[in-house]
Formats: sequence, structure tokens, C-alpha cells
Amino acid sequence: MGFARACSVALVGVEGVVVEVQADLEPGIAAFTLVGLPDKSLTESRDRVRAAVVNSGAEWPQKKLTVGLSPASVPKGGSGFDLAVACAVLGAAERVDARAIADLVLIGELGLDGRVRPVRGVLPAVLAAAEAGYRQIVVPEQSAGEASLVPGVSVLGVRSLRQLIAVLNDEPVPAEEPVSDGPDPMLAGLMVPGAGVGTGLANCPQGHRDLTDVAGQHLARTALEIAAAGGHHLLLSGPPGAGKTMLAERLAGILPPLTRRESLEVTAVHSVAGILPPGQPLVRRAPYCAPHHSATMPALVGGGNGLPRPGAVSLAHRGVLFLDEAPEFTVKALDALRQPLESGQVVIARSGGVVRLPARFLMVLAANPCPCGRHSAQGGGCECPPAVIRRYQARLSGPLLDRVDLRVRVDPVHRADLMGQGGRGESSAAVADRVQQARSRAADRLDDTPWTVNSEIPGHELRTRWPVEPGALTGPERDMERGLLTARGLDRVLRVAWTIADLAGRDRPEPRDVDLALELRTGVPRGTTIPTGGGPR
Repeated sequence: MGFARACSVALVGVEGVVVEVQADLEPGIAAFTLVGLPDKSLTESRDRVRAAVVNSGAEWPQKKLTVGLSPASVPKGGSGFDLAVACAVLGAAERVDARAIADLVLIGELGLDGRVRPVRGVLPAVLAAAEAGYRQIVVPEQSAGEASLVPGVSVLGVRSLRQLIAVLNDEPVPAEEPVSDGPDPMLAGLMVPGAGVGTGLANCPQGHRDLTDVAGQHLARTALEIAAAGGHHLLLSGPPGAGKTMLAERLAGILPPLTRRESLEVTAVHSVAGILPPGQPLVRRAPYCAPHHSATMPALVGGGNGLPRPGAVSLAHRGVLFLDEAPEFTVKALDALRQPLESGQVVIARSGGVVRLPARFLMVLAANPCPCGRHSAQGGGCECPPAVIRRYQARLSGPLLDRVDLRVRVDPVHRADLMGQGGRGESSAAVADRVQQARSRAADRLDDTPWTVNSEIPGHELRTRWPVEPGALTGPERDMERGLLTARGLDRVLRVAWTIADLAGRDRPEPRDVDLALELRTGVPRGTTIPTGGGPR
């Protein structure tokens, strides 16, 4: 009788659970039994592992073989357990030293020829193994860079099972030549077909989308800068062709670079979703996700058969979620955004388990004023009946809009601005520098708190710990008494006012800062002046 064990990791959303893979050999009719709540793809590993072991030059044990995955109560799926199962079987058959693999965490899929293929979710899997105290990790060669992002672990990248057997037995490691001179088929394991297209994830560099391309729109540019500096959600409404999409596409370019911790969070989500570009193990820039308006609720917030997969709100974590033609989304899908907008995470319960996914994003909504888009436009000629216009605008519910800090009307561009006669606005680099300075001021003020940007501060803390200048809240208090502003709305006006003060370099908001914040929320002019060459002053 032979027994051996190795370790792998089961992913539940972006959280990992270390799984012990046990192999037991007993005399009897040759059979291979896999237990421990495996799914279909994991059950099929029996045939993959057997073929890989034989084609790697090792002998398959002709005994009764039982492989158990513990803890058995955790759902397990995917092909990433193949490498651990193969090593446990070889250890039980005394082909490798069972003690050498007992504390190894092995992640990877096996091809029938014994080559080790990359799988999704390597980074969160290695993070879970490191937190559990494991320090030696074996992954496919193509995933070694991703796994090495986790500090304190020793990562071994292998190309084939034959190479791993040689390393474990302290033998010369055989060289594995590429299958062909063309594209490496192994990289197919890193990408899920259609994942990037279906989610609207932008793969082109944001440097090609500069704010200098936007003509005019001084109020909208100011709102964009405030949104980036404080993490405030933004609604852009106006007729088609006014520049709403152009503005939204340039928001990610003025956001500060991700910190190390934020980069790991974003990379983990993208790795699980299968959209992490090969050769780029770490996401350093804020992501930009723009799903089509036909996207379903599971596509937005996460879901799918079995254990849910990340949706657009998670793919936009620490970045921008742009919903173009927002009223065309289903009401059910839009209202599903209300909870992640408040909490910064999504909790999805399914029959296969409960998954918690990060979803702290900056939301930008773009909407036309009516189905034809010409309502209230000068000389527009809108023929939509009033009932149709009300019904169209009501698709953005009040509770959802109450969570949007900035609401800006984007009017058609004047001829002088379009032809450059009014001068071009600032570049994305200049605005990004100002945004970075504003965020640094906010971070210094919030240094001893769990918050990093103004949009995260609870209303009670904002009102009690950081008061504004006396008399600055006269306008919001008046609107609140008239029923034009809710309590949540007042708190959001205060957050925006603090961001405006940070951009202007002031110690605390003045009346003009609060008035501008109130104007950006309600759309009612308050006598504030929007500069044409930069942000708030």
C-alpha cells in the first residue's frame, strides 16, 4: 500500500482555499476513483493525468487508486488540480519522494503529452497559499511571473511533468522544445475566448486618448477632473454627438497609477476572469470597462452556472465602469448596481456557494434626454411624446441617481470650439498631475482613517470631524428643507466640496466650493464660474 499527498488551491471567486490532494494505492483491480466534490472538468482529470504520466516516461500504477480532495465540503473545479493529482499519484507509486511533495503547492493543467498548461487565477491561488503558510509553489512556466508577484514564496515554473519529476528526483532537467515556431498554444489557458470583448475591457493604451481631443465642454471637463480626484460617480446627459463618450473614455487616463496593493487586487480579478494579457502579469493602470447596453445583470455584477464569475463591476475594480446609453440597460441590471456602489463589493449567493467579489469602481453614466436624443436641444425637432420622454428618463431610478455625485448636461459643441478658435483645453497629463496632488492632500488628511478618497468618507464623520467654513452650507440646507436634496445628497455635496477644495489647494471648503458642488449635483446654476483653462479655482 502506498500513500502520498500534495497541495493545490481551490478558488471561490477571488478567494482561495488550500486543498490537500491525497493519493492512496491498494491491491486490487486497477481503477481510478476521484472524490472530494469535484466538478465535471476536474473529474475528467483522471484521463488527462493518466495519459500525461505515461507520456512523461513514468509507469502508471496498476492498482486500485483513490484520490481524495480535502476539505471535501469545498466545491472544486477547473483543471488546475492536474499537476497536484499527478504528483500525489507518483508519490504513492514511489516514483518520486512523497516527502518532497508533501509541502508543495502545485497549480497547473496537464496536456496528454505531459506538458503543463497555464490556468486562470494563479495570483489569487498563490496569495491564498502564502497566507496559509506555504512557501514553495510550482506553476506553469508561463504563469511564473504572475506567481512571483507574491512576496515571501519560492516559485518554480515548469514546462512539463517530465521536468518536474526530474527536479523532485534531483536528476538532470530535460529541455522541452516549443511545439512550433508559431504562437504558443499553451497561452490559450490564460485567456477565456470572448471575455475581453464581452466585458468591454479596453486593451488599448490610454495614452492615445487625450483630453486635448475634447473641444469645449468646460463644465464637463471640470466634472471629470473632480470625479477623478475624489472618486465621485458621474452622469453625463445630452444629445448625441456632444462628446459624452469621448469624455468618459479619457477618465481612466487622468486617474493616478495603482498602488502595489491595488495592482494585486485588480490583477487577481482579471486573472480569475481570464482576461490577463500574456506577458503582463501585473496590472498597473486603472482599468476601463464599458459593457454594451444589452448586458444582463449577471454580466454586470457577476454570475454564471455553478460558482459565479466576476462581472463588469469587478473587472472595473479600482478603475472606471462606463455605461453608455445608460437608459437602454434593463432597469433590473441598473438597480443591481446600487449595493456595490455603496459597499464596494458584490456578494453573490448561488447553489454552488457564496462568492464575495471586490467592486470599488468609479461609475460614469451617459444618457440621451429622450429616445431620439433631441429633446431640449435648440432646433432639435424632437417629436417624442411627453409620456415617452418621462418613461425613458425614469429608467434611471431615483435611488440609483441619488448615488451619483455629479450630474452634468453636455450641450453640443460650438463652432468656434470645434474649429479650435476658442483654444484647446489642458492635456490629460496636466490634469492627471493636478488630480494626483488633490489625492495626496486628501490622503494626508485621512492618514489615520480607513479611507483614502473623499467619496469613501461616511457622512457623519464628514460633518463632525471636518467642518466647512461657517455659512458655506446655506444653499444645501435650503434645498434640503424644500425637499430638493436628501440626507444622502447633502453628504455627497460635502464630499464633492472637499474634493473641489483639494483641487484648489484650500484647507477646507469655502462657500463657492459648496455652491459648485451643489450645482454639479442638481444642475441648477448657483452663480459659480467655471474656468476655461483648468479645474476649480
